[in-house]
Amino acid sequence: MTFSLTSLAVVAAAGFAAPLLIELVPGARFPNVVAEIGLGILVGPSVLGWAHADEPVQVLALIGLSFLLLIAGLEVDYERLRGRLLRVTGLGFAVSVALGLAAGVALHEAGLVRSPLLIAIMFSATGLGIVIAVLKDSGRVETPFGQLVIASSSIAEVGTIVLLTLFFSGESSSLGAKLVLFGLFGLLCVAVVVAVLQFERSMSVTRALVRLQDTTAQIRVRGAFVLLSVFVVLASKFGLEAILGAFLAGAIVKLVDRDEAMTHPRFRSKLEAVGFGVFIPFFFVTSGVRYDSGALFSSGPTIARVPLFLAVLLAVRGLPALLYRRLAGGREVAASALLQATSVGFFVVATEIGRDMDLISAANAAAVVAAGLLSVLLFPLAALTVLRRSAGAPAAEGLEELPLGVGR
Repeated sequence: MTFSLTSLAVVAAAGFAAPLLIELVPGARFPNVVAEIGLGILVGPSVLGWAHADEPVQVLALIGLSFLLLIAGLEVDYERLRGRLLRVTGLGFAVSVALGLAAGVALHEAGLVRSPLLIAIMFSATGLGIVIAVLKDSGRVETPFGQLVIASSSIAEVGTIVLLTLFFSGESSSLGAKLVLFGLFGLLCVAVVVAVLQFERSMSVTRALVRLQDTTAQIRVRGAFVLLSVFVVLASKFGLEAILGAFLAGAIVKLVDRDEAMTHPRFRSKLEAVGFGVFIPFFFVTSGVRYDSGALFSSGPTIARVPLFLAVLLAVRGLPALLYRRLAGGREVAASALLQATSVGFFVVATEIGRDMDLISAANAAAVVAAGLLSVLLFPLAALTVLRRSAGAPAAEGLEELPLGVGR
């Protein structure tokens, strides 16, 4: 037990140190996730051996993953996903999946990967949270361009989670059976939304929620955690991936928690404080602790796959941005291509599922995550550079036609 608690303390310390190091090192401007995974690798068995992914660490990492997907569900602005914007970005995601399949088949024929479909789904993903952070830094979240990129990233986030659940859930049932289970789970979600909306219409309940939300009860945060826990368990019971349940819990909170009277404006920030302040760092640091750097550096061909996978990611997610040429200027199309090709969190999740199902080798899993880390380091910085150069340029024809949503 003492050893387990030692690992727990080391992982917690690494999560604390990661953003602090980024702030203290001159010129270090990259997302916390890079430092968290990097420190996890450093303190893990691959290097120093100070921490191991024992049971207490894994439990907190699982809660961290659930919170990551909960907040991802909260990030999606469903009011943006309609009309022409939905058609263009939806088509872009479909093209990404098609390109991913082509790349997966080519890599499979070359003897480099085992599952072309898993590769296609992984490389069709986008790190929505990173994209939003970059757009905030550039002051473009509320612009039509920002709306376009967030919409495309949101569809990629939702679509890849659904596809991963349908084709690579832990159960061995057929696709038809999974679709039935998926439909039943969807009906259950609708029933929960209706029940919660009816529950909130009670004036006595509403008054109680308002009274308790900023006390030590923190009733709304507790409610969100209950919803998260229930949906993760239900998704598992339905034979679906727990990540789908966590994501849908965030989506449901987003849909039912309108609060037009702004009686609880700090609710979202509280959830983010719990997630990003406590649990999510555990997931990423633990991912670093589990990272098999020995597999990555075991041979020259394995290391060479890192730039190859990075190029595949840029092609699969970047090329569909050409569909936006009527909606954005040339530099903004280039920036959107780079932002869409930024992903690492989903790589970590998908490679762990692939390893459990023996669909991806340890070397490929390490190379894919390394490519994801490089995408987070390189692509947002390049996108910000492109956006700064295009500052002051007139908006391209067609952007004005997109309906503006409420930026965050």
